[in-house]
Amino acid sequence: MNICIIGTGYVGLVTGACLAEFGMNLICVDIDRPKIELLRQGKVTIHEPGLEDLVLKNMREGRLSFSTSIQEGVTSSLVIFIAVGTPSSDDGSADLKFVEEVAKEIARYMDGYKVVVVKSTVPVGTSRRLKQLIEDHQVSPAPFDIVSNPEFQREGSAIEDFMRPDRVTIGAESEQAIAIMKDIYSALYLFETPFIITSLETAEMIKYAANAFLATKVSFINEIANLCEVMGADVHHVARAMGLDGRIGKKFLHPGPGYGGSCFPKDTRALSRMAHERGYVFKILDAVIHVNEEQKKRMVGKIIEKVGDLKGKTVGILGLSFKPNTNDIRESSSMVIIQGLLDRGAKVKAFDPAAMEEAKTVLPEIEYGKDAYDVARGVDALVLATEWNQFRRLDLQRIKRLLKKPVFIDLRNVYDPDQMNRLGFNYCGVGR
Repeated sequence: MNICIIGTGYVGLVTGACLAEFGMNLICVDIDRPKIELLRQGKVTIHEPGLEDLVLKNMREGRLSFSTSIQEGVTSSLVIFIAVGTPSSDDGSADLKFVEEVAKEIARYMDGYKVVVVKSTVPVGTSRRLKQLIEDHQVSPAPFDIVSNPEFQREGSAIEDFMRPDRVTIGAESEQAIAIMKDIYSALYLFETPFIITSLETAEMIKYAANAFLATKVSFINEIANLCEVMGADVHHVARAMGLDGRIGKKFLHPGPGYGGSCFPKDTRALSRMAHERGYVFKILDAVIHVNEEQKKRMVGKIIEKVGDLKGKTVGILGLSFKPNTNDIRESSSMVIIQGLLDRGAKVKAFDPAAMEEAKTVLPEIEYGKDAYDVARGVDALVLATEWNQFRRLDLQRIKRLLKKPVFIDLRNVYDPDQMNRLGFNYCGVGR
């Protein structure tokens, strides 16, 4: 089957590489010519474990190619995935201009029956509106079906999530389109992957509901952590006990500096905005968003408690990406914390295994170290902000010798408080 993916960002490139691995013929299209030229050379600018190898393998085997021509992609393919960005507007709603532009281009070049699949995260009702938009902009009438097929890929483990998903959601009204989508994902039958076949609107809502609930778990455990600090309890034990309850589950019960990335902040705001536009106040979700914003600011206060007046002090930051195994700094807690430190007169020295080039475009004024030990040298406090594996087994005695003062602020609760205190650190975690 010939498939076109429009958009070679995170979702589009992972989807294209993985479907090629399933045996499909893929052409990935993007208007960003320099990016396409790099991809044609097998160079992937997204930091995602295993992605570059998968792209190179399927290019060599002739199943994956790249183009800047939407016309080429549309005319050569039966199925066209829309995988362009839907960033937040100023009011929190999803900006659909890229999705709508792509829909119009698809309409322009349609030359026969097509299945148009909306992979981008879009507000409920968008797929149905896109169907009308395509009909209105067709140069010559051609039959097509529209499908909502939201993605559920975690940055840092996206390939595994695509290859062995918890479920595949297909929103469609046409039996023919549903059959084609099942054929595309037929490799997943071997793993007995559940398929959710539903309406366009329901498929769109499933994506938002899932991300909103996961964000709620994060904000909830952060509130519990803050309360533990006040009450003298240990959130590590509280979260573990909660997670052992099968009704709750242990995932996303890890207190820290708040969620970030390209999905949770954008999708929670968009869902809240959707509710408000229809006259419904989503009180729980609004609280989740507020708690997350406050949690990031609270981390700056935690640093001040340990360091005192920040003016003229230097703080080391370990981790800039919003989570490990990605170079994505969008909505990263580290970025907010660093800006808070700078606003209070501190100097900042930072290191991240993958995200420093991205961070330099946003925070050119800070110093960047070559590794964790370089960052620790001579600073007044060291803050562990992203739990990269290489930060989990630091040589703590060496770190202590390098620090100007033995202040270690662990925003991911990687280290044991008793051990850190025995080693002579002035240590604090979150909720412990």
